[in-house]
Amino acid sequence: MNVVSQFYALTKPRVVQLIVFCALIGMVLAVPGLPDRRQLWLALVACVGIWLVAAAAAAFNCVIEKGIDARMKRTAWRPTASGQLSDLQALVFSAVLGGLGSWILYQWVNPLTMWLTFATFVGYAVIYTVVLKPLTPQNIVIGGASGAMPPVLGWAALRGDVGPEALILFLIIFLWTPPHFWALALYRVEDYRKSGLPMLPVTHGNEFTRLQILLYTFVLFAACLLPFVIGMSSWLYLAAAVVLSVGFCAYGFALWRHYSDDLARRTFRFSLIHLSALFAALLLDHYLL
Repeated sequence: MNVVSQFYALTKPRVVQLIVFCALIGMVLAVPGLPDRRQLWLALVACVGIWLVAAAAAAFNCVIEKGIDARMKRTAWRPTASGQLSDLQALVFSAVLGGLGSWILYQWVNPLTMWLTFATFVGYAVIYTVVLKPLTPQNIVIGGASGAMPPVLGWAALRGDVGPEALILFLIIFLWTPPHFWALALYRVEDYRKSGLPMLPVTHGNEFTRLQILLYTFVLFAACLLPFVIGMSSWLYLAAAVVLSVGFCAYGFALWRHYSDDLARRTFRFSLIHLSALFAALLLDHYLL
């Protein structure tokens, strides 16, 4: 990779794109009806600021975990793990992105969004990466709070507060995170074992992890119904939520009954479809009904 591609890779683009998409959903749902020009401009600026801070957190994570990344097949190519970029280069890059993103959010959006985004940065880059991830198999569960924040950030950007609707979106992502990552950890268990990270399949075994995935899909199913229950959405979202959640539960049940790496891989991929399609359904429901 050339130097620009190396720095871009540090930002974990696919992860950050999903973060910004979820934040955008929070922005859209915070505005009744179609947004006006001022709200559109505010949403655009907020997306840029959130993207920059999220990218900064990803780059910082790459520095902290370069030793772990180097021992794992799926991450050994990262520029910090492979030695293409030095720690100093990555840290300066992270600081510039984080500082610029925070300034944009504070000056052009509102202080609440900036502080919430900064807290998310600290939660992911420091509390999760440095403290939780190497110490406890519940790292994904507790650290999932940072990953669930994007809709709250989007809501705060447009409303200037944090409403119950935003907290429901937070809850959905928070409950979605463990089965999503544990499915990945199941078929990458040897990578995690070599890395020394106490992921659930390593510390508690394959069978226990599969049971936890199944139980979480059930609880997630209930949480996905909440937007309809409180009147935040209508039947279009409800239909999508039921179909997607039944699908996720079916994958969880199949994985619990008969394990294979291929099935774990397909469960992981479906979890991505589940969250993206669920939030897309919220968006369509908001505008069409």
